Amino acid sequence: MSKKNPGLDFLEDPDALEGKLEEVGDFVQQNRTIVLGVVGVVVALIVGFFGYRYYQSSQDETAQVELFPSVYQFEADSLNKALNGDGKTPGLLAVADNYGSTKAGDLASFYAGVALLKQGKYDAAIERLNDFSSSDLLVQARAYALIGDAYMEKKSYDEAADHYRKAADYKPNKFFTAGYLLKLAVAYEQAKQNDKAIEVYNEIIDKYAQSAEAVSAKKYKSVLEAAVGES
Repeated sequence: MSKKNPGLDFLEDPDALEGKLEEVGDFVQQNRTIVLGVVGVVVALIVGFFGYRYYQSSQDETAQVELFPSVYQFEADSLNKALNGDGKTPGLLAVADNYGSTKAGDLASFYAGVALLKQGKYDAAIERLNDFSSSDLLVQARAYALIGDAYMEKKSYDEAADHYRKAADYKPNKFFTAGYLLKLAVAYEQAKQNDKAIEVYNEIIDKYAQSAEAVSAKKYKSVLEAAVGES
């Protein structure tokens, strides 16, 4: 015979259940202010959550509308208008600053970073690209690689290598990863870290043998090994 749990007797005894309900009722009456306060906080949190989601959705829609003309200017290579607007519509910088918490605002940071990189404004490009984040298979890795490009232009080869490695490690694939690794190896060469460069060339050759970059990796590796052997 199973033993009863004395703490749960009220579930089987109507009188005991009534007594428990009365105790709960007494507690609520004695602590009415606290109970109502807790309930109010819970309701406020629920309302706030759904209200914020609605606000975010409406903000993203507005940001998308404002982003479109700037992307058009970007594609037309009118970088100043893309970044700063044309007097009628805001540019990428304004959309990124005003709607940074939305997907469209986040994308504006990416476009702004690319435009600034093309203009040779490397520090500003790095700042905007660092503001960008995405779970997308391709775009996030691309952003890391572009930051690496900006650091290469600044001759900050260690920082460039760090970001090329981030790009290569972000959701590796046969389409783009080998290209990021090739840039990484070149950055290591520029930083005089020849052993690391050779390791990366080998990584390309071993893991991405069918890629166009593998051909370049073999050539660059041979040249580097010859140079190292002569030094």
